[in-house]
Amino acid sequence: MDLHGKRIILIGTAHVSAGSVEEVRAAIREEKPDRVCVEIDAGRYATMTENRSWEKLDIVKVLKDGKGFLLLANLVLSSFQRRMGKSLGIKPGDEMKAAVEAAIEEGIPFSFCDREVQVTLRRAWSRSSLWNKSKLMASLLASTMSNEALSADEIEELKSKSVLDEMMGQLASFLPSVKEVLIDERDRYLATKIFQAPGSKVVAVVGAGHCDGIAGWLERLDSALASVDLSDIDSVPRRRRLGTLVGLIVPVAMLGLIVLGFLKSGATASLGLLAKWLIIHGIGAALGTLIAFGNPLAVIAAFVGSPVVVLKPFLSIGLIAALVEAWASKPQVRDFENLSEDILSIRGFYRNKITRVLLVFFFASLGGAIGNFVSLPIIGSIVL
Repeated sequence: MDLHGKRIILIGTAHVSAGSVEEVRAAIREEKPDRVCVEIDAGRYATMTENRSWEKLDIVKVLKDGKGFLLLANLVLSSFQRRMGKSLGIKPGDEMKAAVEAAIEEGIPFSFCDREVQVTLRRAWSRSSLWNKSKLMASLLASTMSNEALSADEIEELKSKSVLDEMMGQLASFLPSVKEVLIDERDRYLATKIFQAPGSKVVAVVGAGHCDGIAGWLERLDSALASVDLSDIDSVPRRRRLGTLVGLIVPVAMLGLIVLGFLKSGATASLGLLAKWLIIHGIGAALGTLIAFGNPLAVIAAFVGSPVVVLKPFLSIGLIAALVEAWASKPQVRDFENLSEDILSIRGFYRNKITRVLLVFFFASLGGAIGNFVSLPIIGSIVL
């Protein structure tokens, strides 16, 4: 497309397509642009090009920093793309690497134009409700169980507008907040970075699903109908007070029932209600840890830790169980070395000690949350 004083050539690719790799190389050689822009951030490019990057992973630090869910989601998404690409003999992102390599070979400057993946994932996670988070994680984990392979023709078909529109429509209806962060915001971010790229002729290599959105934003930017300021979408929003209050509804309601039980039947009865609540919550967290095939010590920690974290549903009990799992079944060097292959199957997720820690974190958290919600009507029926 031609803007005022600049020509921008958008190359839409399928991220696991051998045809896209060749298309990218040919376009850069033939067009010889002043700048090549690629839909990837510097951190992801470094991960793709460093063969032993997983050895730098500190699973305990990831958990303590509150990034356990994000890492698990990232690994499962990588698993989905890698399994598609493996059947075709290529890796996800090969077309982006090819764009950088072709630019270097031709002596053309290049730019990483995508938003940092951690910012994108954390924005998506912070915008999702507890229910949507569970749906997202369930759908991601379910994808690792599928043995269905896509043919090269089916992969190429993903580049067609109609198929992509249908996929985006399904994502928008299933998880609209996630679709907004993963697609809409990144369309704007990519378009702005491409628009600001120096040179009168720019080749931009992006996923086919972003082409229409980027083109629309480029037209708005060229007409000064949109600002180049990206500060509102280039950071992780603080946790909203409403979200914090929603997370406290069940504990506050439960404490209210226990106080009511005390007023009606005395201290002994209220202590019995409190014990029932903690036991149900602990059983839920322990069962979640068992589903993840956690170490027996992690199962015990999930149950015993219930009184400590019952006022912080869904998150903290999973952290306790996962930290004990990481300590009791410490990941070995081979787990880091095999991680990229183990994430290709659900069996590998359970076998690898790194991903098993993350599964313990997720299922213990989910089990504790379910225990909280189940205990509310039970305690309510006793008191009322």
